[in-house]
Amino acid sequence: MPAQARRHPAAIAFGARVRARRKELGWSQRVLAEQADMDWSYAAQVERGERNLTLLNILRIAEALDIEAADLMDGLRLNPLKEPDLGVT
Repeated sequence: MPAQARRHPAAIAFGARVRARRKELGWSQRVLAEQADMDWSYAAQVERGERNLTLLNILRIAEALDIEAADLMDGLRLNPLKEPDLGVT
């Protein structure tokens, strides 16, 4: 399977949150891309969970959508099956 075909659950969830907020604002992917200073095809790939974003792109998208980056990331885990280590014994 090509690398692009493998999508991580966190990337899929992040993309779904971006799409939901964009639609809430009544924007097209092109408008989001313009507001976030990125190509529209990149924004589309983000929404499909096909991109592993840099911190700066996460911040660009969050600012464009007028939402906190933390809200887009809340609860996402690298390994969703692993319990968080809270450092408590």
